[in-house]
Amino acid sequence: MTPRLDIQHINCTFGGAPAVRDVSLSLLPGQVTCLLGPSGCGKSTTLRIVAGVEAQDSGSIYVDGQLMCDGVNTTPPEGRSIGLMFQDFALFPHLCVWRNVAFGLTGPKRQQRAEAERLLARVDLDGYADKMPHELSGGEQQRVALARAVAPKPKIMLLDEPFSGLDDRLRDEVRESTLNVLREEGTAVLMVTHDPSEAMKMADEIALMRNGRIVQKGTPYTIYNTPVDCEAAAFFSDINVLNATLQGSLAQTPFGTFFAPGHADGTEVEIVIRPQHVKIEFDRAGHGPRETDAMGAAAHAFVTRARFLGHQSLVDFRLEDGNTLTASVPSVFLPKPDTPFWLMAPRRYCHVFPRSAK
Repeated sequence: MTPRLDIQHINCTFGGAPAVRDVSLSLLPGQVTCLLGPSGCGKSTTLRIVAGVEAQDSGSIYVDGQLMCDGVNTTPPEGRSIGLMFQDFALFPHLCVWRNVAFGLTGPKRQQRAEAERLLARVDLDGYADKMPHELSGGEQQRVALARAVAPKPKIMLLDEPFSGLDDRLRDEVRESTLNVLREEGTAVLMVTHDPSEAMKMADEIALMRNGRIVQKGTPYTIYNTPVDCEAAAFFSDINVLNATLQGSLAQTPFGTFFAPGHADGTEVEIVIRPQHVKIEFDRAGHGPRETDAMGAAAHAFVTRARFLGHQSLVDFRLEDGNTLTASVPSVFLPKPDTPFWLMAPRRYCHVFPRSAK
């Protein structure tokens, strides 16, 4: 199947400094891909290049197999069949709701209003056609912006953090209705966000960006569970990091030996385990849990702090070698400081990476 959007090796510099480096992505009809990363990583610049409001230095962009731009030839934004939604709803304050929605439509006024009312009903705003933007809540304004964006039936929708201005409850509600409408239309969606939880909820594919590059692409499950490096793991959740030095491809830790082939002796490594994967057992008269190949050795530890966060408890531990570690428990679990426990790090949830340069 021909990709709805095909981005090939895009590069862009500003003042000699690279902003986007060799970015390539393909989206099928109905697919949602999130460009995820911290501020300044190049994700919004990539979106603007796709939209045609920024020019790349090299690389090509195709829509349904047709060349839109290649650094020399370019199709103007209005000729790309691409819709845009931003954090700023940008509704026209002097136009009523239906006229805002119909702004990009052509044809007789009666047909424009009928199409606008149809789209408003699809975003749960039936009966709002004659209201003015200032009469609407933030969530209602965002729905109007969505109806206006899909009215010209774009093949691709670009979303630049359009939900970040809404509160949590509204954000989930509007986000879900937005995705339903776009998927029903078969629109390919390229979305920018710095929020990993939003990317996990919305995306079929996540492209994690750093310093202008895509450092990892994959489904939310894959990119969360098989991070490419320590920094990628830390972007999605809190992590615990144990430092070690390899000898014979082995790293010695309080949790026993970790196998890390393919690296020279003396390589410094970081062993990553997320707090929810730390297994806890009570210290029963100093007898540790049975050691297994899957769990490795048990590390003796003492509670330093525990706090309840509503949906989970976080417990900080001090290991006997001085390392500290945090475990999360999906319930109320508030042991007192200095309570002894045995901690285990299941190997299937641990990741070993060469230590990154700071």
